[in-house]
Amino acid sequence: MSRPQDELAEEGEEVFRNLTEVKKSQIVMPCHANHRQELSVGQLLKWMDSTACLSAERHAGCPCVTASVDDIHFEHTIGVGQVVNIKAKVNRAFNTSMEVGIVVNCEDLFSDSHWRVCQAFATFVTQRTTGGKLRPLVPCTQAEQVEHSLAAERRRMRLVHADIMKDLLTNRVQEAEKAVPAERTQVESVELVLPPHANHQVNTFGGQIMAWMENVATIAASRLCNAHPTLRSIDMFHFRGPSQVGDRLVLKAIVNNAFKNSMEVGVCAEAYQGEEPLRHINSAFMIFEVCDRDGKPCTLPKIQPEPLEGRRRYQEAIARKKIRLDRKYIISCKQTEVPLSVPWDLSNQVSLYTLEQKQVLSFKIEFEADVPAERAFMVLSDLGKRVEWDPNYERCELIRKVDDDDFLYRVVTPSICRGGVSCSSSANQGGMVQDFILLASRRPPCDSGDPYVIALRSVTLPTHPPTEGYNRGEVLCAGFSIMEVSNTISYFNQASPEVLPYISTDIAGLSSSFYSTFCTCSTFLQDNRDNPNPKDQPPSSTLNSTLL
Repeated sequence: MSRPQDELAEEGEEVFRNLTEVKKSQIVMPCHANHRQELSVGQLLKWMDSTACLSAERHAGCPCVTASVDDIHFEHTIGVGQVVNIKAKVNRAFNTSMEVGIVVNCEDLFSDSHWRVCQAFATFVTQRTTGGKLRPLVPCTQAEQVEHSLAAERRRMRLVHADIMKDLLTNRVQEAEKAVPAERTQVESVELVLPPHANHQVNTFGGQIMAWMENVATIAASRLCNAHPTLRSIDMFHFRGPSQVGDRLVLKAIVNNAFKNSMEVGVCAEAYQGEEPLRHINSAFMIFEVCDRDGKPCTLPKIQPEPLEGRRRYQEAIARKKIRLDRKYIISCKQTEVPLSVPWDLSNQVSLYTLEQKQVLSFKIEFEADVPAERAFMVLSDLGKRVEWDPNYERCELIRKVDDDDFLYRVVTPSICRGGVSCSSSANQGGMVQDFILLASRRPPCDSGDPYVIALRSVTLPTHPPTEGYNRGEVLCAGFSIMEVSNTISYFNQASPEVLPYISTDIAGLSSSFYSTFCTCSTFLQDNRDNPNPKDQPPSSTLNSTLL
């Protein structure tokens, strides 16, 4: 495999170095490996946590502790004798917390090949005694600007995760019959926290706790499949409290649910000293597979959950599986053009696609409407009518008619509340209302088989500078493409930081708002298919320089 692009620089080119960046290189010894002579995931988590902590403390200038770690997807394993290269840097600083991005690569010293192992995002909080906010982190490169913007979206996803779980649990799933009792997979282990397990603040290393949790989770998974499982991914680690030297750490694991080729193991870490009650330290959910000799996943037996709490864990595992892969885009910022949203029902005719290219996210909504293409073109090209079907258009004011096919609009969009829900300006609790100055250009087909095109792009007007009370947003490139033969309507948008909050939960699979919006659009087109307006005459086919 070739060396990753971020590790390469052209000869003579000056490489920018983030001041918070910390690197760690470690050769894998037999003492770090499991029974397959591969690096133990628990050991890797310890190295990742310590490297990220040093990066956070470099920016904060004070001690920091791990608050949570987002989903981790392990793409490759690391063998004995190979080198682990870990790079961590702060992506964004909030008031008292910051997100640290971690990239793990593997290096084979004999073949000089390099490959990506995993990427993770950890949240650290400061341990200042004097209080005060963290200083802002100013991104200096395009790549840092992308991560800086996405860090806010990932933070919002963490905050809404519990609410999304509640919504998904309203749809209960029938449990399997003739399954393995879940209690057969239960594991409980106690660890005494000693000085080597603690950091320089005498708190137990977050990475050490994660390593112990991975150990008991692996045992629980092995009891279900009677084989050696492979850890494929980890859902969020949530550190709910600190642990110190002298604590007894009680680690509990059980298989929550088993799917066709994977299983979810829930792990809980609790601490106590003497006769004090147990303190909840951490919870996590780990996804295991069992592979055959050819490396293909094996079919796993079904699990029979325990009553009450076991059934709750069983249903929650189904909900987490439903959102796990779709969350992966926002967490890892890595995706090709494939449909991310699963069908909501058999009659679903709206598809959501994403494309990440050169660190720019674009998305496409596609649906069919039983409306003549020319009529759909005339209705959709009038942005003034969009307020009737799109809740993200609160107001739309025509500024100027440039010619028959080009118009300037001022569009006001609602602020975004928690969970990606739009708020009205009169009840704005989630942020500042946004406005956009848009040039809307419409073009009919030039040749047979060409689509009708409606293009939107932000422009600046001296007569309409940014207004107090409004955040001036930008649309990089957006619009509709309407095919006459198939009646397929596609909406495209190259997402900017101002647009991303309106779509992030849909891309992550946590919301169906875009599905509802474009179903409403389809209904609106149906209602207006036979109601032509005299002013809506087909535009001229002449192309001019204002097409964007």
